[in-house]
Amino acid sequence: MSKEKTARDAIEGLMAGYEKLGYVSDEQIATALFLAQQLEKPLLVEGPPGVGKTELAKATAEYLGLDMIRLQCYEGLDEAKALYEWQYGKQLLYTQVLKEKLGDLMEGAATLDQSMDKLHDFEDVFFSEQFLQTRPLLEALRADDGIVLLIDEIDKSDDEFEAFLLEILSDYQISIPELGTVKAKKPPLVFLTSNNTREIGDALKRRCLHLYIPFPDAARENTILQARVPELDKSLRTNVVDFVQKLREMDLKKPPAVSETIDWARTVVLLNMDVLESDFVKNTLNVLLKFKSDIESVESELPRLMRESQNPKQQDAKESGAAAE
Repeated sequence: MSKEKTARDAIEGLMAGYEKLGYVSDEQIATALFLAQQLEKPLLVEGPPGVGKTELAKATAEYLGLDMIRLQCYEGLDEAKALYEWQYGKQLLYTQVLKEKLGDLMEGAATLDQSMDKLHDFEDVFFSEQFLQTRPLLEALRADDGIVLLIDEIDKSDDEFEAFLLEILSDYQISIPELGTVKAKKPPLVFLTSNNTREIGDALKRRCLHLYIPFPDAARENTILQARVPELDKSLRTNVVDFVQKLREMDLKKPPAVSETIDWARTVVLLNMDVLESDFVKNTLNVLLKFKSDIESVESELPRLMRESQNPKQQDAKESGAAAE
């Protein structure tokens, strides 16, 4: 079997595996994942909020049968919260115990040099594993059987934290002054996600493969809803997708994400709707839209949006009903 065929089979296997887990991928996504695994490089996944970047990491971990460690980024995130920190409370308690036992420990030491030799043994204990509090990055490097590491919303961190990540993402190792270099037993499969709230530095980008996930087109979003909300009627599913697609064409502060489309579809099922009625849509816009200004903009355009998002059969039925009256 040729290498090309083997790679193709692996990519198709990834797509099929994601589908079974309810994550609708495509060939570009599956290819990026295959390359990230084979090249042992981090994957930087960018795109609007709610298009499935974080879910991709979760689905990959589930598909590969690996645990996932998640580091949620935020402004001010530093080494102590991401990598490790010393448990100063335990160290202080240890110091107190050492002070109380100092006489016993110094027994037999006739000179200052002998006393220093005895104390030297306890310096190594003070900065040892028993006082080390591991954080997500160090836990990922120390994983025995491989792991998926999700560094979520890296764009919310600052330039200093990006610089800190360079050693880890280049060599899958990190230097701890008191303990030496910690190298990954098995390189983790690393996902970094970004909502593009700021530009990621070139140095970090060079160390990663890149994948951009945009808002899905109507066909793909329909497939996503079929997988995530299978109880939704086919005709209604089409209407839901068409309406959301129309919203994304508007100049909104925050267009509805895929996750919000799924929530709205579940709302349709929960309220036992047979068709998308204007009153229902108006009363549930808050499921799709998160800003009052966006809701007001949509409400003003609601008749047009409803008309354009209805399929021909529904329009004919509505017109026939009006004619009969």
